[in-house]
Amino acid sequence: MSATPQAPAKASFKFPFWAQIITGLVLGVLFGWLAKSQDISWLKTTLEQVGDTFVQLLKLAVAPLVFFAILVSITNLRKVNNAARLASRTLLWFMITSLIAVGIGLAIGLLTNPGAGTGLTPQDGKLPKKTGSWIDFLTGIVPTDVVTPFTELNVLQIVFMAAVAGIAALQLGAKAQPVLSLAESVLELLQKALWWVIRLAPIGTVGLIGTAIATYGWDLIGKYATFTADVYVGSALVMFGVYPLLLATVAKVSPVQFFKGAWPAIQLAFVSRSSVGTMPVTQKVTERLGVPKEYASFAVPFGATTKMDGCAAIYPALAAIFIAQIFDVQLGIKEYVLIAFVSVIGSAATAGLTGATVMLTLTLSTLGLPLEGVGLLMAIDPILDMMRTATNVAGQAVVPVIVSAREGILDKEAYGAASSSPLDERPAVAVAA
Repeated sequence: MSATPQAPAKASFKFPFWAQIITGLVLGVLFGWLAKSQDISWLKTTLEQVGDTFVQLLKLAVAPLVFFAILVSITNLRKVNNAARLASRTLLWFMITSLIAVGIGLAIGLLTNPGAGTGLTPQDGKLPKKTGSWIDFLTGIVPTDVVTPFTELNVLQIVFMAAVAGIAALQLGAKAQPVLSLAESVLELLQKALWWVIRLAPIGTVGLIGTAIATYGWDLIGKYATFTADVYVGSALVMFGVYPLLLATVAKVSPVQFFKGAWPAIQLAFVSRSSVGTMPVTQKVTERLGVPKEYASFAVPFGATTKMDGCAAIYPALAAIFIAQIFDVQLGIKEYVLIAFVSVIGSAATAGLTGATVMLTLTLSTLGLPLEGVGLLMAIDPILDMMRTATNVAGQAVVPVIVSAREGILDKEAYGAASSSPLDERPAVAVAA
């Protein structure tokens, strides 16, 4: 009896997530240009709705995600040897890399004079709706009640409450275990739900990029060409220059291997413009790079709310120089030192959300510069924020790798095997051929 011939298996290939993102970028630019050049109002409105919905879905999970991530991360430190040492070293490297980043931002700004020749005047600026000052920053850490920080999305206050709860749980020991078990379950549930939102990132990309192009066009980008280039070049120098140098010399690991493993988080940060929204992906890639899970679950959430080399170091340094030149204010050594101080101490004010207005106004108020200068940068901010956030997230992954390597707890075998292949729950569209 002859064997029944079997139909040949259909060949298939996977449409990787990075390719989905690139496709979204291309389509966003195309639709945005079409809406702008042909004045198609319905297309612009559609792009805005798609982008706003995606960002809103990310923000929906931010408050509970930050609370439970910080709470669980602090209590997870009890599972790690030398927890206090790891925490202090993490904070130290956060500060070191922030100082380097702000130094690069200041150097580029002084070399290029981004505010010169723009045609902008002080009259073009306007006061921002949301501002920051040291009084607001210091007094605003402690909430007046436990509900308002969640309804108004005050991430700094949420971090404070989570830290207090985490430390209290450590003090209680076994008595707090039922609460911690519940917190870990809720955190997993939130991360699962956020993965579903992340799967929509390519569609969100179309809306976000398309809206930026349709709203501002290339003319506005041209007016801010030097400043835009400065932010991108400064961020690129930190991400592809400083971080690889630290990885190679301090951690003694391959920078290329780091970017292979961390790329999914970096590209999602570029699109979403949210460090907190990207946090579950950042933690997964950090663990895949060989950082122990118990330590990564502390360092990444901590970094997602406080480690902002793009938004809180490079950007405010350049923006301060830009605004000072527009308003014809001279900056000296004292002002540059203050910029570095604000960048290191006040970075938690950025809260890991899209935009860096509060951090910028905090910097300007410290320097005595007019807050109307913020209005000069609001139009171009979404385009700048993509590169800033990508730099933030890269730094949030770099520091745990450096600290783990220095402390001898980095899994070198896992690090060497890390690649940019899809994560366990990352989308890859299979297409039958």
